[in-house]
Amino acid sequence: MQFAVVAHRTSETNDALAGAAASLGLPATVLSPRDALRTLEPGDIALGRLDVREELDGVERGTEELGQLVASGIVLLNPPSALVAAHDKLLTARILRRAGVPHPRTWLIADGAPSPAPELPVVLKPRFGSWGRDVVLCPTADTLDRELARFSQRPWFAGQGVLAQELVPPLGWDLRVIVSGGRVVGAARRVAAPGEWRTNVALGGHIEPAAPPPLAQALALEAAAAIRGDLVGIDLLPLGTGYIVSEVNGAVDFRRAYALRPGNVFRDAIHKLVRVATLRRAAA
Repeated sequence: MQFAVVAHRTSETNDALAGAAASLGLPATVLSPRDALRTLEPGDIALGRLDVREELDGVERGTEELGQLVASGIVLLNPPSALVAAHDKLLTARILRRAGVPHPRTWLIADGAPSPAPELPVVLKPRFGSWGRDVVLCPTADTLDRELARFSQRPWFAGQGVLAQELVPPLGWDLRVIVSGGRVVGAARRVAAPGEWRTNVALGGHIEPAAPPPLAQALALEAAAAIRGDLVGIDLLPLGTGYIVSEVNGAVDFRRAYALRPGNVFRDAIHKLVRVATLRRAAA
């Protein structure tokens, strides 16, 4: 039995996941979707880690190959439906709302699409986004109009529009919780860089070890279950009385510092995934 991380590129996280699988005695590697389809055999395990495209206009190519892996008898974790549900922030908002998971109110603003006027202040963000790119705070109507005019020139805007999301007052940090196989296996606090309200590490933020309280763990598990993700990151924004789900990441990046206790967060994640895959294979 082989374990493959299906992604278009190696990364610290992808390599660490494959290495953790190998440490558990599974031949493991990082494969592109096409290579996975050519290489894997019935009974093998594949973990979908397709990310959003650099152009911010959708999910990376390869969802069709992931579907073909299932038809070939490979046990697929993070199937296309879960990846799209995580990466498409409009779909994420709708799924979480239906599941009763707390999430900021979200409006789609697009040419020709009727939309209620969002209540200010709002955060504008691409429907498919990552790394904090093109995420802006609009405290006034003038700011909103100016940013919408700017975004209308973005290549991704014509096909996707832009999302306006209710502002959760930033406190300078958020909590990223890693859920694997229906269990919380890691967490860390992401702290914004000085003068920056966004917590993305790509924008100068840093991470600090954190033990997620039971309420945060329960909320992260609910969000992961709602989108049916096997390995996802749930970003939680702190409120005065708890947390609210900010985003779900289907190709979440994390590090050893995310470990909940002395140990290896990647091995914990793989151990939970293999358990889930074994159960699914037995039920097939």
